[in-house]
Formats: sequence, structure tokens, C-alpha cells
Amino acid sequence: MTRRRMLQLQPWLYRWLLPEGGHSLRRRLLVVLLAPLMLFLLVNSLITYGGALVYSNHVHDRDLAGDALTLMQMIATEDPDGRISPQARFLLEYDPGGHNYYSHFSVRSRREGLLAGDARLVPPSGLALGNDTPRLYDTRLDDRRLRAASIALPDTPHAGDTLVVTVAETLRDRHQVARQILLLSIPAQAVLILAVFALVWFGVRTGLRQLDPLTARLASREHDLAPIGEADVPVEIRPLTRTIDGLFARLRGMLALQERFIADAAHQLRTPLAGLRVHAERALGQADPAVTNEALTHILRLVDRANRTSTQLLALTRAQAMEHEPGERERLDLALLVPELVRQRVQEALAAGVDLGYEGPARALWIEGDRHTLQELLDNLIDNSLRYAGRGSTVTSVLDRRADGIVLAVEDDGPGVSPEWLERLGERFFRVPGGQEEGSGLGLAIVQRIAERHRARVRYMASAAGGLRVEVLFPALSTGEKNGDA
Repeated sequence: MTRRRMLQLQPWLYRWLLPEGGHSLRRRLLVVLLAPLMLFLLVNSLITYGGALVYSNHVHDRDLAGDALTLMQMIATEDPDGRISPQARFLLEYDPGGHNYYSHFSVRSRREGLLAGDARLVPPSGLALGNDTPRLYDTRLDDRRLRAASIALPDTPHAGDTLVVTVAETLRDRHQVARQILLLSIPAQAVLILAVFALVWFGVRTGLRQLDPLTARLASREHDLAPIGEADVPVEIRPLTRTIDGLFARLRGMLALQERFIADAAHQLRTPLAGLRVHAERALGQADPAVTNEALTHILRLVDRANRTSTQLLALTRAQAMEHEPGERERLDLALLVPELVRQRVQEALAAGVDLGYEGPARALWIEGDRHTLQELLDNLIDNSLRYAGRGSTVTSVLDRRADGIVLAVEDDGPGVSPEWLERLGERFFRVPGGQEEGSGLGLAIVQRIAERHRARVRYMASAAGGLRVEVLFPALSTGEKNGDA
């Protein structure tokens, strides 16, 4: 094939291997299968040539041994003195193909030396006397490899003497026969390879068509995120469809969170916004500065309430979204983290007239979690106590190690919660009836979601001083996990 023709084929080959739409699975399968087939053809050709050469050597060795034996018989019957007749010499030196086939022979006497033939052709040592089977061996002559056959015969007229006949040939004809056998076998092997490739092509196309029903079913969907299922999905594709089903499940969860956030925001912000409108109209409709100041005070309070509600809604949504997204986890020592977080809230507690403290052991208490969400959990627990315990109360953050895990608790000596309402604490938007303090009912719900994210349990109970105690029980890390061996 000319270089110009090769250049014309290259763009077509590139388009076939790399189509415009991207990588083709069908073409990749065919290329992956075609390369081993071509390699198989090459290896099979080498094996065929090696087998043909072995067969050719076997046939030529048999003929060479026969020629040596025939020559020995001719000498023994026609001229025991070892002289070669013109007819025998013609047969030995005749080369019908012109390839210098039988150009070397020698007849030697152990007593008189070379009697006829090429003096450079030396028989092997240790040749058995009287053996009817010629000895075959490899030799070299003028930098050419030869295959030779030697046979020894007792010299009858000269008692005690031995005649050694050696016939040698080049290896060219052997390789020529092997190449002829190879050339005869290659077309048949190529036809077989092409037939196998055609079957592979047909099999790949037929196999990939099994994906058409699944493709059509997915294409018919618009906003349906239901699982694909495994009804018409081949076994080899099921890991992919299961992964897609997992993605659909996460998308359904995120969409549900989005819809819930919108509904919650509309529900929780409706009242503050309505109040803002009422007090704004009141301030605009009254000329009395006292009434205007009172309306503005109410507006400021409602703005703070709306701001707190929106902030907690976002925090709750983030806590719920962590169930669908992997978060960053690290080994944390609560005995170091909790006192630091409590210390950050002391000034705020003093401004609210609350005595905020901490109790915990000095030894390390390891868990696996996310530092930022744990800070949000503790902040909501402290916020809840500061808001509902009231001025002059005491709020204590407690950290302790138990047999079943590590407990983080926040307790106060405030009015507490009636036992009938304890089980409902942690529900979204739930507020204890009769409470004087305003709130969104989201703080403990956020604590509940973050605790679930950390495989922790939340318990609500009365404190020893009669207030509320909220416990979060975390699973502790083992010794191997603390040292990074897990």
C-alpha cells in the first residue's frame, strides 16, 4: 500500500475509532477483540512455521540417512576399495533446484584416509562400527550450517580397516519447505480469523441492542425519579443501574428537602411578615411619636424573630441534607472541644443573666464526627437553655464516659418541661404549650438531626434541679481507632 493511500485511510480510521459523539463502546469492544485475534494469527503463524520446520527436518533427515545408507551399500557391492562410480557421484552431486543440495560427501578409510569426496567434511568421533542406522548430526563448512549423516562399514578386502561414508546437505531446502507449508496455511487461518471477527461483530451488535428497551424507557421519563429496577436490565449493567437508582434516591431526598424548606419557610415566616405589615401600617397611620416608637419596636422584634427562624430553617435543612451527602469526619476529643465551645458562650450567658458552666473529666474522650456540626449541636442546646431557663438560672454542660458511650448533656434549673411533653421534644416546630418565650421550635429538631448523623441518641429528661436535661449519647472510638489503626 502506498503512502498516499495510507494517508487517505487514516482519517477514516480515526473517525471509526473515535466518533464525533465520543467513545463508542461497540468500537472499543471490537478493537479490544481484534487486537488479540491479530496477535493470535501471528503466534499461530510462528507455531505453524515451527511445526512445518520440524516436519521438514524429519523428512529430510530420513532422506539424508537413506542416501548415506544407499551410498554405503553401493560401495560395499560395487567397489569395496571405496571408489565412487560415476553414476553414484552424479547422483550425489546432482542438484535439480540449483540450491547446492547434495554438494558434500566423503568416503574415508581409517587406514588410508580420504578416498573420495570433500576432505573438509570430517565424520564425528565415536562412530559405531557395523550399525545399520546412520548417525545424524549438525556441522559447519565455509560458515554454512550443514546437516550430515555418517555410517561406518568394515572393509572386507582389508581386514582391520573401516570405511566411513558421510553425506551432508545445506538447510536451505528445509526452510523453503517450511515456508511453503506456512504460506499454504496462512490463507486458511486468515479466513478463520475473519469469520471469527464477523461473528464477534454480530455478537457485539446483538448484545448491545439489549440496552435499547432500557434506553427507551429512560428516554420516555420527564420528571420521574423512580428507581429503574432490574426487569429488563442485563446482569452486567445492573451495577450501573443500581448506582443510578442511588443517585435518583439522593435527588429525591434533596428535592423533598427543598420542598419542605419552602413549605416551612412559608409557614414560619407568614406570621412575622403579617405582623410587620400591621405594625408598619400602624406607624404610618399615627402621628403620635409614642405609637410610632412602639410600632417600630414591634417591627424590630418581628425582624429578629424572622431572622432567627430563617437561620434555624437553613440549619435544619443543612442537618437533614447531611443524610444524603457524605460529610468530612475526623477523630475528635470532646474533652478538649466541648470546654472550648462552652467558653465562647460565657459572655452571652452573662448578658442574659445566666450562670453557664462546664463539668467533665480530664482524660480524653474520643469520637468520630464533624467539628462544625457538633458546634451547632451544642450551640442549639445552650440556646434552648438560655432562652427558657430564665434570668438567674444555672446552665451546665456535662461530659461523661459511660459503658455504652460518651454522654454530652446540657441541663438547667429552670421551670422544666412537663413529662407529657418530653417525648415530643425534638419534633419540628413543636413548642411546649404555655411557654412565655418566643421560639421557632427548630433548635432541638436540629440537635436531633445532627445526632442521628453521628449515630448518636438524644434523650430528654428532668434535671436533678427540676429543670430540663438533654443528653446526647455518642458511640466511643475503640483504642485501635483512636490510634488510627482502624
